[in-house]
Amino acid sequence: MRKTWLSLLLLLALVLSACGNTNNGKKEDNASSSKNEKETVTFQSENGPVEIPAHPKRIVALWGAPYIVAFGVPVVGADAWSKASPVLQDKLKDAETVSEDDIEKIISLKPDLIVGLSTTKNIDKLNKIAPTITFTYEKYNYRDLILQYAKLVNKEDEAKKWIKDFQQRAQEAGKQIRAKIGENATVTVAENFGKQLYVYGQNWGRGTEILYQEMKLKMPKAVEEHALKPGYYAVSLEALPQFVGDYLIFCKYTEGDSDTSFMETNTFKNIPAVKNGRMFVADSKAFYFNDPITLEYQLDFFKKHFLGQ
Repeated sequence: MRKTWLSLLLLLALVLSACGNTNNGKKEDNASSSKNEKETVTFQSENGPVEIPAHPKRIVALWGAPYIVAFGVPVVGADAWSKASPVLQDKLKDAETVSEDDIEKIISLKPDLIVGLSTTKNIDKLNKIAPTITFTYEKYNYRDLILQYAKLVNKEDEAKKWIKDFQQRAQEAGKQIRAKIGENATVTVAENFGKQLYVYGQNWGRGTEILYQEMKLKMPKAVEEHALKPGYYAVSLEALPQFVGDYLIFCKYTEGDSDTSFMETNTFKNIPAVKNGRMFVADSKAFYFNDPITLEYQLDFFKKHFLGQ
């Protein structure tokens, strides 16, 4: 009988010990989770070091949301331009539309990180809500800009791998395109917005990074002289033919007060690239950015229209 009781006591002790270990494991997991949420890192911003969450969970992107969601990190607030892109809508469908003036709305979203441009207003107010990081767009090429945003969300290694792979694919497509249209063929990227027409350099979205930086296609001299350094250049309809090369990528914007009736004028129709069927019309909203998702879309667009792939 005594042996039976001893056996039961031993069994009870083992059960209690196992329960204790399980509970301790849960406590350790919870502590680890809490630690990760509170952990911070120092981000070297343009304005100096800033303490930001190591694993931000509630990001408000007043500009730059596409660069964040491209690596699987959701945002709770995004600017209207990003939300309007048809290639980004699925990734941003749950994000609230916010601007730099929506201070109360941003507060209600309880962000742990806010990102924007160096031109973003109300930075002092935003910094009181959450650590705020801004970038000067003109300071970066598209690769460095992607890497900067990737660093913010601990996706730098993933971003580096994507950039290397994307460059290889874009450069290979560029070789095929140059072989087809000629090494000296010129390509112009133009866009309408409101009542104004613009031509673009090599680092201002609209597919320019792919065409000029990776594919090594040439831009007309007039575009190089006027748009390369500033990034874009406003032109009149009458002057547009001087800026259009052998091929025209036209980013068409149709919303708001944007007028596309100029496309029916003889001046536009008689541009050689237009007249000879060498104009490829893109949705301006889908071509606006140079984030990984948009760049993939642009690369597919160019391969389809130049190569029929």
